[in-house]
Amino acid sequence: MKFFYLLISLFFLSNAYSQNVPAEKTVTIKDSSSSKKSKPDTTAKQKVYSPKVAARRSAIIPGWGQAYNKKYWKIPIIYGGLGVTGVIFFNNIKLYKEYKFAYSARIKAEPPPQGSLDSTDYNELDNIYKVLSPNSIRSARDEVRRYVDYSALFFIVLWGLNVVDAAVDAHLKNFDISPDLSLQLRPGYSELAQTNGVSLILKIGK
Repeated sequence: MKFFYLLISLFFLSNAYSQNVPAEKTVTIKDSSSSKKSKPDTTAKQKVYSPKVAARRSAIIPGWGQAYNKKYWKIPIIYGGLGVTGVIFFNNIKLYKEYKFAYSARIKAEPPPQGSLDSTDYNELDNIYKVLSPNSIRSARDEVRRYVDYSALFFIVLWGLNVVDAAVDAHLKNFDISPDLSLQLRPGYSELAQTNGVSLILKIGK
């Protein structure tokens, strides 16, 4: 269980770290003539990422939305998490069927009225199941059944996190994080409060 919590925490931390990387921009600079009246014309073209497209792609195929956002390094993490939970899920299913068969065989081998003295399945059991009591086998079967539910739940949660990560990443890529954004503290006088203080100024653009 601790492994799954660690995996989910690393997933969120990796997503938060990736937002510090600025979105790719293609800048086209047009050089004007040497005339004094003309000025350089600079236009910036930035790719717009759609959160809906990213989420839809990751919902269909895990990692597709991350590829759309050009976060290719996240794809191995996603498939690693889904692969581990998938293997655990199928191993729990196999173990549950084994316990279920062992319990059924032990009950059939019991004398009436609880069983029918049918030892056909009993002879196919491993020695460990012949030593354990039917109640012990039943308890182990029920516990493994809960593990099956947990592993399936973790698989669905990781798949959902993959979709959420793609959508959030695409949404944050559209924010302007250019050097034109600045946050400054300036001292000043407030006419409303009639007192000196410090102003917080957000500068957008030139």
